[in-house]
Formats: sequence, structure tokens, C-alpha cells
Amino acid sequence: MTGTEKPRRSDQTKSAILTAARERFAGHGYERTTIRAVAADAGIDPSMVMRYFGSKEGLFEAALAIDLRLPDLTAVPPAELPRALVRHFLDRWEGDPTDDALLVLLRSAVTNDQAAARMRDIFARQVAPALVPALAAAGPETARRAGLVSAQLLGLALTRYLLRLPAVTALTADEIETAYAPAIAALLGEGQPAG
Repeated sequence: MTGTEKPRRSDQTKSAILTAARERFAGHGYERTTIRAVAADAGIDPSMVMRYFGSKEGLFEAALAIDLRLPDLTAVPPAELPRALVRHFLDRWEGDPTDDALLVLLRSAVTNDQAAARMRDIFARQVAPALVPALAAAGPETARRAGLVSAQLLGLALTRYLLRLPAVTALTADEIETAYAPAIAALLGEGQPAG
């Protein structure tokens, strides 16, 4: 295939379906999203959605193929790691408005067991392993600490992007980074929370 060839029609159709599905899942959640509505939004027959994805569950899985794109944290000095994590997630959530799959999944995970399992899997497979070098001193507490870091970051996403709490949405990325870094540092074992 050369750079001048047009995308195949099936690729365009699948892309349109996935775009429509992400928007539907984001706006209506998993339970209220239907194959018919996704097909209507994509301008195709519902049978095409079933042809490409097999079921609503298959469509959900494909629409929410998420790569957190975590950087190699072993190259980050320990003192800078908390800020790097907070900044990465802010950039991930705010950097590409067309890639809101993580927020769609977060919204759906609150009411749907499959979405919740998917969210757990993503954080178990991507966040926890990325944090292992930073948590090496934590020993058997590694999973617990990685879970608490994830809770902090998901709580931020929930309040800033889904619930849109005014006090949180009004903060700049720098203010969030400054406020969250000490909490993340404490959870990573880099320092102790003030008490």
C-alpha cells in the first residue's frame, strides 16, 4: 500500500462506528447505548455494527481499546516521579479531545460490571507495572500503593471531567500538579503525609 491509496471502505465504516460508539457511550453510558443508536449516528444499518463487532459488548471493547501511554518511569528521578505522573494523566485527559475513551470507560464503570472490570484490567496491566520500579522499597505493599495512586488519579478525573466540580475545573494544570504531587509522593513512599 502506498501513501496515496485511499483507506478501504470497510476501514472507514469501522472508524465511523467506533467514533459514534465512543460518543454514545460517553453521553449515555453503557446501559442506555444501543446498537441501533450507534448505527444511526454512523449513518449505517445496524447489521453492519453486528458484522464488524458481533455484539454490544464487542463494540464496547473495541471502542475502549485504551493505551495510557505511560512513559518509562525508570528514567524519571524519584523526586520528580509524583509530578510526572500527575502531569502525564492531565496531558492524557486534556491533550487529545478526540481520544476520550478513558473518560467514557470511567463513566461507564460506575454502572456497568464489564466496564468496571475493563478499568481494573487497564490499571492492573498498565499502571501497576509502570510503578513497580518506584515502589520497589514497598515490598508486599506494592499493589496496595499502586491502587491508592490509581484512586487519587481516577478521583481527579471523576471530579474534574465527569462531575465537573467548579472548584476542581477552575484549577490550572500547574495548580493540580502542585496540589497532587505531595499526596502521590506519600503514596509512593517518597514522603509521609502531613499529619
